Amino acid sequence: MSFLVEKRDYLHKLIEDNKNVYIQISHQIHENPEIGNEEFFASSTLIDLLESANFQVEKGIAGHETSFYAIKDSGIEGPTVAFLAEYDALPSIGHADGHNIIGTASVAASISLAEMLNETGGRIIVLGTPAEEGGSKGSSKGNFVRLGYLEDVDVALIISPSSKTTLSCETLALESLDFHFIGQATHPTAASNKTINALEAVVHFFNGIHALRSQLPSDVSIHGIITHGGDSPNIIPYFASARINVSAKNWKKTEEISEKVRFLANGATLVTGTSVKIERFQNEVQDFVVNSVLDEVIHSEFEAIGEVIYTESKHYNDSTDAGNISYVVPTARPSIKIGPDDLVAHTIEFREAAKSKAADEALIKGAKVLATTGYRILTDAKLLHQIRKEFNASLARKAKADGMGVCDLKD
Repeated sequence: MSFLVEKRDYLHKLIEDNKNVYIQISHQIHENPEIGNEEFFASSTLIDLLESANFQVEKGIAGHETSFYAIKDSGIEGPTVAFLAEYDALPSIGHADGHNIIGTASVAASISLAEMLNETGGRIIVLGTPAEEGGSKGSSKGNFVRLGYLEDVDVALIISPSSKTTLSCETLALESLDFHFIGQATHPTAASNKTINALEAVVHFFNGIHALRSQLPSDVSIHGIITHGGDSPNIIPYFASARINVSAKNWKKTEEISEKVRFLANGATLVTGTSVKIERFQNEVQDFVVNSVLDEVIHSEFEAIGEVIYTESKHYNDSTDAGNISYVVPTARPSIKIGPDDLVAHTIEFREAAKSKAADEALIKGAKVLATTGYRILTDAKLLHQIRKEFNASLARKAKADGMGVCDLKD
């Protein structure tokens, strides 16, 4: 038996010995869905588990009450591996993106790997990152990056449930904007020249977005909802608002499209006589930087547990604030299968799959992959050097493809 196989088996056994605990926690979080920045039960549950394993935990960091920073330090010089925990649910439909699995898998991996720190040296960090799905002050990883919580991290790891098991995939950058239109309230039968209908401005705005879509490339999307359209049919709405998500292959392109959307909002005010206030609703979300060397390690760890990897595409049409971290630290974000190939996230079907037996098995498998990947990073200096080298190269490739300088990417 090789040295790596022996250590891998040991980590797998640690996770297997505690799998009932991890599955129970995943189910408890699933049964108590909380939207972004309101994940008090989920956050406290994961913190309790980490503290029981002698992690030192700082709560409520980076401006998010339900966030946390957990650390276990060997006291021996070595790398720092961060596991990213997500635990927020979607409004109305609960854990339809399986964050009950994501948060629990990261904590399970960190606790298991921590049992070997006296041997490996280095540090293990768990970042409890609320509101990945967005919302007010959402996409918290942007704040973690801005406030320096990744500065001493060598590699960041996270695993997500999906319809297929994959390696890390490129994702889209995202900007969320609120548009508040102000008009003049009157009775509907009042003189029309005194009417300034804020809802009409929103309607013109959405019609403009619809026309803009026909001019956009396939890797750009604009989605929105009317968040307020008035209070009563017998009152001309003096206030109406909309929330718009703009996503594209990189942040530069996203900003360009967002600017067009802002022009459309201002155009709607000219047509209707209204005014508009535009504000960013949540943190910006960067696209994801794939690290091929790190993915090779993930691939071998998937193979070690007998997991079949889907390799046809390296592109996703979703967004994740793990992208923000991937621009400052080499990051892996593989996915693991929890249901049929046609399973779609953000649906009731996905929510139900996230508490299934297949999801429980994926949770344990995912924790094993994360833990053994973390072990190899902590103990293989040559591998870590190759990961860092690929990180710098991948940033340079993105900068060239996106028409930016490398310094622009790191601002």
